[in-house]
Amino acid sequence: MRTNATKAKLNRGEVVFGAIISRHAPDLVELFGALGYDFVMIDCEHGPMNLDEVEHMVRAAEVFGITPITRIPDHSDSTILRYLDRGVQGIIVPHVDTRDEADAIARAARYYPEGHRGVGGGRVHDYGVGVSRDDSTRQVNAETLVIPMIEDTLAVENLEEILKVQGVDILHVAAGDLGQSMGNPGQSEVRRVMSEVIPKIRAAGKFVGVGGNSPADAKGVAEFIKLGANFVTISAHGLLRLGAEDFRRRVQDAL
Repeated sequence: MRTNATKAKLNRGEVVFGAIISRHAPDLVELFGALGYDFVMIDCEHGPMNLDEVEHMVRAAEVFGITPITRIPDHSDSTILRYLDRGVQGIIVPHVDTRDEADAIARAARYYPEGHRGVGGGRVHDYGVGVSRDDSTRQVNAETLVIPMIEDTLAVENLEEILKVQGVDILHVAAGDLGQSMGNPGQSEVRRVMSEVIPKIRAAGKFVGVGGNSPADAKGVAEFIKLGANFVTISAHGLLRLGAEDFRRRVQDAL
């Protein structure tokens, strides 16, 4: 049974950083583990990965000591179950707009008595070797992160009610779709709304994620952290682009 190092770090009051990887690339998972990132977001909302590929990404994460978390494509109980049974230690769930939706997700992600997740005997429970069913389900419940996304104006309107849901660990506020749901008013207006939402979430005792960040905007990310954000996602492709552009610029400057 594995400890969720990202959850432990959050519980110690620290900020965690994760790279968004949207294709089957276990070597990238390993690389970010070696670099000291806390988690990877295995993106199965936008990415093309199948469940077998997700499981290989999880294995890479386990080897390199980085927490595997998956953004799943929908809210259904069966989707939540099948991704968690691959061994991911958290689920990020897009477009969670109401208290009822958040509550249903939290209950589907955990075993009795905290929820109704179906019990399997696979890799999540060490294949039943050396551990009792009661002990393993209790530990998996404790180590799993449930992370609804706040990325629509309806979710912002319903935030007070969503914050009351037991079993939700992090609310992940994402700039891209939030801006779209606001009618694409521009970055400054989206950041204003996020800057109001982040402290409210922390004040309610939940952790706060921020997504849709530009890797070139370190100052903007730092401002969100100062407001209370402590779960930061950043695109692996964006980091690659930033590094590639920076390298070419430095070579040209040296000529």
